[in-house]
Amino acid sequence: MTKKTKKDDTKATNFSGMSGAKVFEKMLRDQGVEVLFGYPGGVLLPIFDELHDSKIKFILTRHEQGACHMADAYARSTGKTGTVIATSGPGATNLITGLATANMDSVPMVAITGQVKSSLIGNDAFQEADVTGITRPVTKHNFLVKDVKDLGRIIKEAFYIASSGRPGPVLVDIPVDATTALLDGEPDMEMALPGYKPRGGKGNERQIKLAAKAINDAERPVLYVGGGVILSGASDVLREVAIKGNIPTTTTLMGLGAFDESHPLSLKMLGMHGTAYANHAVQACDCLISVGARFEDRVTGDLTKFAPHAKIIHLDIDPASISKNVMVDIPLVGDAKCILEQMLPHIKDGKREAWIKQIDGWKKKFPLTYKAEGKIKPQEVCEMLGKLTDHDAIIATGVGQHQMWTAQFYGWKKPRQIITSGGLGTMGFGVPAAIGAQFGNPDKLVVDIDGDGSFSMTMVEIITSVQNNLPTKFIVLDNDYLGMVRQWQQLFYNKRYSATPHKCPDFTLIAKGFGAEARTVTDRSELEDAMKEMINSKGTYVLHVRVEPEENVFPMVAAGKALDDMIHGELI
Repeated sequence: MTKKTKKDDTKATNFSGMSGAKVFEKMLRDQGVEVLFGYPGGVLLPIFDELHDSKIKFILTRHEQGACHMADAYARSTGKTGTVIATSGPGATNLITGLATANMDSVPMVAITGQVKSSLIGNDAFQEADVTGITRPVTKHNFLVKDVKDLGRIIKEAFYIASSGRPGPVLVDIPVDATTALLDGEPDMEMALPGYKPRGGKGNERQIKLAAKAINDAERPVLYVGGGVILSGASDVLREVAIKGNIPTTTTLMGLGAFDESHPLSLKMLGMHGTAYANHAVQACDCLISVGARFEDRVTGDLTKFAPHAKIIHLDIDPASISKNVMVDIPLVGDAKCILEQMLPHIKDGKREAWIKQIDGWKKKFPLTYKAEGKIKPQEVCEMLGKLTDHDAIIATGVGQHQMWTAQFYGWKKPRQIITSGGLGTMGFGVPAAIGAQFGNPDKLVVDIDGDGSFSMTMVEIITSVQNNLPTKFIVLDNDYLGMVRQWQQLFYNKRYSATPHKCPDFTLIAKGFGAEARTVTDRSELEDAMKEMINSKGTYVLHVRVEPEENVFPMVAAGKALDDMIHGELI
């Protein structure tokens, strides 16, 4: 993992005579790497020999996918660049899901893979794979090191590319002979990226004034906020714009925490499982201001019916995202924080009493709610955790129903608080993500709210938490189903539950076998006491909660439907 360094001292170092492995370790330290997640292997032995006495803390995981998710979550929760390392062949290919996850969600990460000797590449050598070819579609960029003299420069370039412009994962594939070779003379460390010109900084003043005028003239504006606001550190100025203009604000899943949900202007999350009042507001607005969001299908519903009355303003650092899914009226390309700061003086104080009154009416008519009766409801677990932690914990999730309930009911106050797979929807993300976030935030409470299906995929990483004496907490919402798929089967396939019921193991017994504290809860009367016990425990803790098996996530916008054409369930 990296932090910004005050001084780049690579030029002052005498590299002549260094092995490639030593250059690699030195360059990682120069880039501010403090923690490196991964798994060793034969072609990495020269590097791991250098890491043995390094100040870089190496975290041995139990699977390369887990290591990749840990590096990803470290980056999401800290704003630094995550770093992961894996050996050649299957070690490298086991990173693919993690790289694709980070790429979809614009997470800055550098992945290092070992490779067979340069002379063996292309000969089907033992544990050889075309790593650069395989990873090209799921990385921002990748490199194959062909000469030891290029290694240091490529490491610098990888970290620069990963963290600049629209962030993303960058892979560096290093043949073993490049780590054993000795440098003959001083290498050229100057970055050589003539075709790479990352966007950022301020936006076009004329476009900003046009956007501000459109906002000021609007009677029913809505701010639609994505993860780009968090990546740019723009949450504070976003809040100023919203409050000054009196603009209701909704966020995507990746944007949760960018705007405090306890604020009266908050509409919480929009989209397929967003709040009904957020979806109604977007459909009725006359000006939609998208900041750092990409109009993905889970947000928009039927594109032909999305925000039909709105003039659309789209602010994004990536020009390729502008009008990619939805045609926009006023594009703004640049860094979200810079552009919002430029825009703020042009935003007029807004009244908009009629618009706020209409939204308040939707909030009263369509609240997020559930019936706390019968078996424990997953919603009440998420809601209770929010109250017991004063909505201040870092929360990781897997993917499925539990992810949506967490998004709906925890109560988000600040950026970098939710660590979840948005674009790719990666089951198994939660366990390693919580561990990675804990390494990045050792003094914070970190909790993974997981489903039994997602948890089962990567629960082996609990031992990584135990081995490193981490205080990470894991809540398993167990309904004996692959819940989200089952919900669709119930609603659209006549309850034909094909391949979704599944037998779960004794998660408490397994967790104790790993050396963690653990407890199973089946009755509502035990829940609060168990959650307090978990929160107050000093070490790794797994809380196994048996919940209502056929509880559904509502509201819901079915695939292909308009955003305001929602299924509300029996409660509303």
